[in-house]
Amino acid sequence: MSSMPGESSLPSNLRLPSNLVDPSRTKRPPPPADSSLPIIRTCDSSVPAHLSPLLTWVESLAAQQGDPVGLAQLHPDVFAVPSRLDILHQVEVWQRSYKRISYANTKVRSEVRGGGRKPWRQKGSGRARVGSIRSPLWRGGGVSHGPRGPTSYYYMLPMKVRVMGLKVALSSKLAQDYLYVVESLDLPTPDPQYILDLLRQRHWGQSLLIVDACDELPENLLQATANLKTVNIIPAIGLNVHSMLKHEAVVLTLAAVRFLESKLLWHDERYTPLYPFKMPYSDLP
Repeated sequence: MSSMPGESSLPSNLRLPSNLVDPSRTKRPPPPADSSLPIIRTCDSSVPAHLSPLLTWVESLAAQQGDPVGLAQLHPDVFAVPSRLDILHQVEVWQRSYKRISYANTKVRSEVRGGGRKPWRQKGSGRARVGSIRSPLWRGGGVSHGPRGPTSYYYMLPMKVRVMGLKVALSSKLAQDYLYVVESLDLPTPDPQYILDLLRQRHWGQSLLIVDACDELPENLLQATANLKTVNIIPAIGLNVHSMLKHEAVVLTLAAVRFLESKLLWHDERYTPLYPFKMPYSDLP
């Protein structure tokens, strides 16, 4: 069995071995246009005439194997943008670098201890002329052109590129069927095993990132994920490309979807500069 289409047309070196494919990992097909489930959430912003909103299932965390409770519309300018791996790479490198500080430091010849006296006379000894035993040519001497830390690698990407990176990451997760929308984060129990069973039963992968835009998270969810290293919670205002790429699946609440769409779409139409940051913004959402 191979998860790649057209298995018979692929050469043997491109076919996935059967022991690497999980036959039980069945994905729920996308919702049809004539689904009987109600549309719980519609796009708040206007959709361009040449595009149409995306439909996705809205699930519940109340049961491990729960059926969808409804449908949600996703804005195509946020969750269906063209894949730009170069933008993802730029944002990922920026996130890894802008807080990086290198403390590597070497001493030059004037900072190395000793070497104040000329070791031997200039002429007549038959040896090469030298003025100090702490020359960079000598063992134990100074270092030429070495690192002189601390060195900061801070730089800022344009806001448009960072916003585009978030859109591409969200669209890629949705295209790979690793982005899920839930109505709320209410759990029936604070047992961590419930979360692990939920990931296994719904085939959400090995790691999970939960995103919400509410002020306070449910106590059961906080207790259940406190000691789980593969399940993390992040507020919608702090969602970033690195966190999404590090986790296999991303779970958004309806409030998080609404928050992300309003913030990311605002950057497409804003006309005031972000820097220097001066309040108030006349078009800030």
